[in-house]
Amino acid sequence: MESQASAAPKMGRVMRPWIQSWPSEDRVGTPMQSTNAPSWQARRSIPALAVGAAVCLAASMITVPRTVLATASNVQQRNMTTMPYPLMDPTMSMGYPGQPSKMTNILYGLNTLILTAFLGMAAVMIYAPKQFSIVMNKLAPQLPSEKIVEVEKTVERIKPVNCTCQDRGKAITADQEEASQGYIGDKHPPSTFDECVKLYEEKRAHELNDSELVEMTLRRIIPFHALEKTLADPTRAVRIRRAVVSRTPGVHHESTLEGSLLPFEDYDFGRVFGSCAENVIGYMPIPVGVAGPIIIDGVSVFLPMSTTEGALIASTSRGAKALNGGGGVTTVVTGNGMTRAPVVSFADVKRAGAAKDFIDSPEGQEVVKKAFDSTSRFGRLQRVTTKLAGSSLYLRFKATTGDAMGMNMISKGVQEALTVLSRDCGFGDMNIVSLSGNFCTDKKPAPINWIDGRGKGIVAEATVPKEIVEGTLKCTVDGLCKLNISKNLVGSALAGSVGGNNAHAANMVAAIFLATGQDPAQVIGSSNCMTLMEPYVLR
Repeated sequence: MESQASAAPKMGRVMRPWIQSWPSEDRVGTPMQSTNAPSWQARRSIPALAVGAAVCLAASMITVPRTVLATASNVQQRNMTTMPYPLMDPTMSMGYPGQPSKMTNILYGLNTLILTAFLGMAAVMIYAPKQFSIVMNKLAPQLPSEKIVEVEKTVERIKPVNCTCQDRGKAITADQEEASQGYIGDKHPPSTFDECVKLYEEKRAHELNDSELVEMTLRRIIPFHALEKTLADPTRAVRIRRAVVSRTPGVHHESTLEGSLLPFEDYDFGRVFGSCAENVIGYMPIPVGVAGPIIIDGVSVFLPMSTTEGALIASTSRGAKALNGGGGVTTVVTGNGMTRAPVVSFADVKRAGAAKDFIDSPEGQEVVKKAFDSTSRFGRLQRVTTKLAGSSLYLRFKATTGDAMGMNMISKGVQEALTVLSRDCGFGDMNIVSLSGNFCTDKKPAPINWIDGRGKGIVAEATVPKEIVEGTLKCTVDGLCKLNISKNLVGSALAGSVGGNNAHAANMVAAIFLATGQDPAQVIGSSNCMTLMEPYVLR
């Protein structure tokens, strides 16, 4: 026992060069690394080897002598009573003298099995030490600790990214190369993630470099929509947002924005943030031209037009020239009133009908107008039109709004009028479903706007001499009048068009709206018009 057990440490030392280099984890999964002392896997293999050797030796002492003697008796046919192990005489059990008993055969088989297992374990230790170590980690008890050094945890640092929009086809400058390494406007090396979070919480996010800001935004530490507020630098916020969009995973074609030709530099984004756009990533430079001049009510003006449709401005200018040939255009304003139509509901039709009757009465109109007008210096209510649908009541407010379109102005007045109706007029059971019930109707084609008007209604008139028609427009008076009837009147009627009895008024209205900063969605109502033509003989 002693000789074989003492040999186990030697085998452990021989195996140490292999075992020490094995990757391992402690019981909680923390990466560990040994010092110059024998590795902990080798220390666990020593007792395992010693135990295996001891078991094998004990089994051999019991079974091997008996097996040898039994074999000798078969060969020499001599009496076993003189043998040094009388208690293990194979003739003591069943069988005739000199014949090994069943017990002997069982012990011999057991001995063989133990020897095979031990040899297999030794082979595993020699030829597959890593697998043996994994098994021993699970089976062996914790041994006395040795000096173990824990590997330093990897500190997560923000990786540099290119947050610049470089001009294609141009050589990269030194500044751009520096920017591509993530130190845009900053010389410090990448900070750890915890350091970045701390700076953000201390309201010092502007001290982070662009790479760190991109990573912080991707991880939703910095809100995507609040980059301008966080950095106090609108242009830099736009640059960071472009990089975030380009790196957001799972978004189709997300990598195209940052390197696109969409410009963002040399623009005053400070006038945009909190005013007319959110989540800004650049600006769209649309060409702006002028058509005309055109004479309107005796005043010659140019028409600013922003468009990407070739020949639109040129065509409009040619029309202005033709109209000026007869003295220009004369206009008459036929209507002026912006609308907003909330929808309210009641418990039953009777209560909704009572509210309708009160609002339609002179007393009700006066109460509503007083409440509405109290909210603005410019907004003045003209009338309220009601429409009942079941227990829901629609109220179409129409008011002048000065020089403004006035949607916010009129919405504020409507809210106050509904409050007064509910609080002071006995309709406390009225439920406001929506401040806009689409009975206005806003930014949608609707006959009510075509019939009753929404905004300003205008009729314009011009006389174009025959010479101008033929010389500038390259057609005849009769041919032009017939074309207008066939195209703008009959053709539009066949299409069921509402307010579309014209050639392409939306084209010119949209271009003027874009050039003057108006809401392009309002083109759908503002372009409603009818073009009429007839031959006129001067006397």
